[in-house]
Amino acid sequence: MSGSKAWIAGCAGHRLSADEKAFFAAERPWGFILFGRNIHSAEQVRDLVAELKEAGGRSTTPIFVDQEGGRVQRLRPPLAPTYPAPSRLGVIFGRDREAGERAAWLQGRLLALDLAGYGINADCLPCLDVPVAGAHSVIGDRAFAMHPDDIATLGRAAADGLVAGAVMPVMKHLPGHGRGNADSHLDLPVVTAIRAELGRTDFAPFAALRTLPAAMTAHVLYTDIDPTHPATLSPIVIQQVIRDEIGFDGLLMTDDISMKALQGDIGELSAKAITAGCDIVLHCNGDMTEMRKVSSAVQPLRGRAEQRAAAAEATVTHRPGIVDEAALRAEFAGLMTEVA
Repeated sequence: MSGSKAWIAGCAGHRLSADEKAFFAAERPWGFILFGRNIHSAEQVRDLVAELKEAGGRSTTPIFVDQEGGRVQRLRPPLAPTYPAPSRLGVIFGRDREAGERAAWLQGRLLALDLAGYGINADCLPCLDVPVAGAHSVIGDRAFAMHPDDIATLGRAAADGLVAGAVMPVMKHLPGHGRGNADSHLDLPVVTAIRAELGRTDFAPFAALRTLPAAMTAHVLYTDIDPTHPATLSPIVIQQVIRDEIGFDGLLMTDDISMKALQGDIGELSAKAITAGCDIVLHCNGDMTEMRKVSSAVQPLRGRAEQRAAAAEATVTHRPGIVDEAALRAEFAGLMTEVA
C-alpha cells in the first residue's frame, strides 16, 4: 500500500486501455470500483480484476462493487444469482428475529462467495440508512427495516457474513441518507430535522456498527448541523458527528465525487473532501479528464488515513474457512420462501 494515493478509481470498459494502465501505474489509486459497464462475462471480469490489482501494485488492492441485492446489484445472472432487496430480510426479521438475522448473515456470506470467485474483495454494504415516510425513494427497499435497532442488527449480520468471506464491508451513507428529499445522484438532498432527532434515529445504526473497517459519506445537506456544506465536504459533520458523536474511527470514503449532488470543479471538490476529513475520494465514472483532476487533488495516504486504510485492507487478507456452499444456498432459499 506504500505510495498509494487517497482515491478509488473507476475504469471505462471491459479491460484497461493502454492509457489507463499507464495512468494508474503513475497515479496509484488505493483501490478501484466496478460498475455494469465493466461487466460482460465471467472470464472478462476476472481478467479485469487481475489487471486492476496489478495496477494497484499488490494482491490485496481493494476492488469495490455495489452488490446489495434487489435494485442495486452490478453482477447479475448468469454471473451471480439474484438476491432479494435488504427490506425482504427485514420482513423475515419482523416475523422471527433469529431467522431474519441468520438470513442477513447468509446473504452477506453468499455475496462474498460470489465476489471472491472474481477476485472482488470489497462490497459497498451494508446500507444503514433509516427510511422515513415521505422521503425520496432512492433508499426505499435498500433499507433493511424501519427501526434503527433492527437496521443495526441486520446490517451487522450482513457485514459479518462478508467479513467471514474475506470481503471488506463498507457501511453507507454516513451520517444517514434515509431522510433525503432527493436522489443524490441527480440533486442535493436537504434534511431539515434537528440534530437531536437525527442522533436518536438516523445516526443510531452507524453508531452501533462504528467498529466496521470502512464507511461511505452521504452527499446530503443537514441544515441544523452545517447549513452550508453537504456532509462529504463538511468538517463539522465529519468531525463532530461522524468521528465524535457516532464514534467511527475507520476508513471514511466519499460517495462518488462526480454525483450531481455536488456542484463545482471535480478537483476542487476532491480537495475539499480531504480537507473536511474524508480519508479517500471515490470517483466512479472512469472519465480520464476527471480522473486526472481527482488524482492531482489528492496526496499519498499518510498518518491516520494510511493507518485506517491499512486496517480496512487487512480485512481481505485472511483465508475464509471452507463452507458447504450448496448447503448455505439451500438454507438461504428455505428462509426466503417464507416471505415469497
